[in-house]
Amino acid sequence: MEKKGIMLAGNILTDNVKMISTYPEKGMLVTITDIKRGVGGAVPNSGIDLALIDPELDIFAAGMVGSDENGDYVIGRMKEVGIDVSAVKRGKNGTSFSDVMTVEGTGERTFFHYRGANAEFDISDVDVNGITASMFHLGYLLLLDRVEDEDEVYGNKAARLLAEVQARGIKTSVDVVSECSGHFAKVVVPCLKYCNYIIINEIEACQVSGNTARDDNGALNEDEIWASMEFIAGMGVKDCVIVHAPEKGFVLRADGTRTCVSSLKLPKGYIKGSVGAGDAFCAGCLYGLYNGWTDEDILKFSAAAAACNLAEADSVSGMMSADKIWELYNTYSK
Repeated sequence: MEKKGIMLAGNILTDNVKMISTYPEKGMLVTITDIKRGVGGAVPNSGIDLALIDPELDIFAAGMVGSDENGDYVIGRMKEVGIDVSAVKRGKNGTSFSDVMTVEGTGERTFFHYRGANAEFDISDVDVNGITASMFHLGYLLLLDRVEDEDEVYGNKAARLLAEVQARGIKTSVDVVSECSGHFAKVVVPCLKYCNYIIINEIEACQVSGNTARDDNGALNEDEIWASMEFIAGMGVKDCVIVHAPEKGFVLRADGTRTCVSSLKLPKGYIKGSVGAGDAFCAGCLYGLYNGWTDEDILKFSAAAAACNLAEADSVSGMMSADKIWELYNTYSK
């Protein structure tokens, strides 16, 4: 049977988005002005984005939620847009969630995360032989406890899973989460030689390599970012490394070809929130890679997909169809 479509596996949760006027100093109080519940995590965020971009695309979800109302909610939201959720299982713990404190006006956010059912999800929960998709995306590394357990042969279970999927002729991709546990490289590096693609932000890329993404004034260290991408590619990524930052996106191909595209110039007041912006960019990349686009078009489209996300406070409500995304790019490209 011909493989087609994209499977997204891993992190599934709900986001409790709470709007605040400013982030308080330690011990101080700030008023929450609005609360919204939305889906969160790599699987529902990028999955729903892909479904909204192209309703004809076959999308499959794999992961774990709790046997609770939040689990019903996130599964229901994925089913509403046509995602196949037959590989989403129910765990013993409650559905994972994040309280997302979002600053009005800037969209800056801070996450407080409950690991919940995601901590139960293991590679044995993925039926590798039953995957009918031609692309497999795993995210987020660093938030999947069992998947990150050590493996004597592959380094960790995530690498084993990616190797087994790749051995079946399926293109593999990973995304990670920005965190500060100190074991970032230990989890990510073993996976790289079993990835066709890795899609991460500038901070995460430099966490893998040990470089510095920004200078003391906050400006991008582009040389350091390219060096980080070369380090990551050198760990065995087969096709390309993609890095996104608020200012621009970067692609480094395995043959050394570099492509860089600036982000859109959005008008004042456009940004309502940035929850899921990285997932929207990731969805744009997966869609472009799946369709065999040029690297320049992948970055342009992904920048516009991320801009769609920024127009709403939650992680998926701002996404548009592919044609509308290109219109947005043409409207706000620099």
